[in-house]
Amino acid sequence: MKINRNILNDLTRWKDSPYRNPLVLQGARQVGKSFVLKKFGEQYFENYCYINFDFEKEHKSEFAKTKDPVRLVSYLSMVKGINIKPESTLIIFDEIQECNDALNSLKYFNELMPNQAVACAGSLLGVALKREGSSFPVGNVDFFTLYPVSFSEFLPVFNDNLYRYVENYVSARKLDTIPDIFHNQLIEAYKIYLCCGGMPETIVRFLETKNWEETDSTNNKILTAYALDFAKHIDSKDIPRIHRLWQNIQDNLAKEDRKFKYSLIEKNARAREYENSVEWLVFSGLVNRTFEVQTPRLPLSAYKNSSAFKLYMVDSGLLRTKLRLTPLAILQGDKLFTEFKGILTENYVLQSLTRQFGNEIYYWTSGNRAEIEFMLEKNSRIIPVEVKSSANIKSKSLSEYRKKYQPELSIRLSLKNLEKNDDLINLPLYLADYIEILI
Repeated sequence: MKINRNILNDLTRWKDSPYRNPLVLQGARQVGKSFVLKKFGEQYFENYCYINFDFEKEHKSEFAKTKDPVRLVSYLSMVKGINIKPESTLIIFDEIQECNDALNSLKYFNELMPNQAVACAGSLLGVALKREGSSFPVGNVDFFTLYPVSFSEFLPVFNDNLYRYVENYVSARKLDTIPDIFHNQLIEAYKIYLCCGGMPETIVRFLETKNWEETDSTNNKILTAYALDFAKHIDSKDIPRIHRLWQNIQDNLAKEDRKFKYSLIEKNARAREYENSVEWLVFSGLVNRTFEVQTPRLPLSAYKNSSAFKLYMVDSGLLRTKLRLTPLAILQGDKLFTEFKGILTENYVLQSLTRQFGNEIYYWTSGNRAEIEFMLEKNSRIIPVEVKSSANIKSKSLSEYRKKYQPELSIRLSLKNLEKNDDLINLPLYLADYIEILI
């Protein structure tokens, strides 16, 4: 079973661009980077040459000897038995953060052999570059980020008819109410995705077995693999702190006030003791961070409160597993889910917004009186995004914000059907991936 990833469209544009540089594909571990690059090589090139610097460590010595791309291509052709031709062969360097010399070679591929297509994958690249002795060919590479599978990527393998309906609906851009026969089915599909999450291996396991125990087992295996990375890439003195932080992320989210508090990790903990651990998790792609703004003015980055932030998981399915929340609690809507549904829903929405709008996403507060979950900056305007986990959309916060700041556009996401009222759009949660198109 194969999941078609939307990033292949970006990769084909990169391939055909006259301004193409060597590409670095970033993203957390096990989101499918290697699979995507291999599939890209199979579909759009005559062949591809694949090197994994974590698994095939013997190749590191050659990159230490020379950065000459001609010599490197000759070496790769020989050891891999592939006739590498610049325009028809894709060279893939996987886990490139494990070989700093290979990273440096990208500069010379770009300058001396620009016609050679080179694509790299790195799970902990942001972390690796902070290591002593690391360097990076600034200005000589292009960057893409691969995120967990989105709901819009999950839907065609779950129910292709529903997916085609959504695509046709969105392309029409009429913002009409969705017929109940489709709306209700899409709500159920969204709940299943919320349980499963977006890790490709987990999705495949669920769709093949329809067994939630197998699904949870896969997610737990991924969470364990993440924790094992800590010992490999972190100084030994910092390992206990980052483990404590990682083990307690869900505790911060479980509060009504989701603002991150160090004291929930360890009694009397201080920011200076844990700020490096927070940065590590952010750079590794394992968590998404949003900062507080109290003054919604452009640019939002100039008004953020760097000491007030929230940390969300990279994937809602991993968060559900970490919370030990059973899928049936979500699918049947029992009392256990009522307590946690806001957490999972916000996590899901932030994942969607990050794919569309990047990492610069904020939340707004007005003292202790009101809060808007997410604030977007798009086309020189600020768009508040309120998130409701049910069909109940009563809220004082968005009303207060609209009355005070009179935004051109506001968005509310919930289980309620689509409805447009002047400057306010009520979007069903299953359309979160299409916000950028619909606005």
